[in-house]
Amino acid sequence: MRKVMVLCFAFVLVLSIVAVAQDAAQPTSAKQDSAQSAAKADTVSGKVSDDGKSITDKDGKSWTVSNPDSLKGHEGHEVTLKGDVDSSKNEVKVDSVKMAGDTMTEAPKK
Repeated sequence: MRKVMVLCFAFVLVLSIVAVAQDAAQPTSAKQDSAQSAAKADTVSGKVSDDGKSITDKDGKSWTVSNPDSLKGHEGHEVTLKGDVDSSKNEVKVDSVKMAGDTMTEAPKK
């Protein structure tokens, strides 16, 4: 009888250790998902700053452009940017630029 109780206790102990190990591994994948979703493909419309390193939208929110070379020649113009927008950092990585009334042009690749 004592052997059966020891075996049951060992079995329950092993199951609880496995359950804790699985639970501890899950937050890591959740952090990766949130990091990947932080920067989402989207558009931002507004006026490019004189130095070409930021854009101010119609609400007055300023967005930093992580690849300012893509905006060369558009300083002071109203544009629509397509790219990866990270609203937590107010940052945009430009994939393409469209001036008001123009067609979309691809940003230079590095």
